[in-house]
Amino acid sequence: MFSEGDIGVLPPLGVYDPLGLIETRNMYRFECMEIKHGRAAMLGFLHVILIKAGARFPGYLSPSSGLKFSDVPSSCLGSLEALPTTSWLQIMLTTCMMETGFFIFEYQGYGATDAAPGDIGGESWVRYDDPATKAFKLNVERQNGRAAMLGITGCLIHELLGVDALYPTGGLGGAAPPEIF
Repeated sequence: MFSEGDIGVLPPLGVYDPLGLIETRNMYRFECMEIKHGRAAMLGFLHVILIKAGARFPGYLSPSSGLKFSDVPSSCLGSLEALPTTSWLQIMLTTCMMETGFFIFEYQGYGATDAAPGDIGGESWVRYDDPATKAFKLNVERQNGRAAMLGITGCLIHELLGVDALYPTGGLGGAAPPEIF
């Protein structure tokens, strides 16, 4: 199913399938999930960097609770715990509706359409005209997504261990650097 030169099959591992699962599974679904999780991880890692730098939206996160964006802690897990339960219910409901395609189309299952994995722009949107440029950019997106998944996992593990997510060794002078924003 996969061979050298396919999108996402890159050196040094190439086609890495030590358990032989490629022939027994719907790999289109796993490709879509890898791209989706990579994109979410890239956004999550960017969020950690911006929050640690001190960037905050103005105003209230939850007006009914009196919670401002500036009141939310900058730690990954602390910011999760600071949100009210109703906020989490809204986030989960919206995410589930987006995941099932409630807002866009009737869900047809993975592989029901002949779109490329991760292609969410519709029929009229063409990513790149040149096939070589397209292959390069899609491989870069996969690699960045894989790196971001490892990066955000590392940030969460650092916080679980009780150290700063971005500066686990204490930064430059033994503490995290000051916020820039």
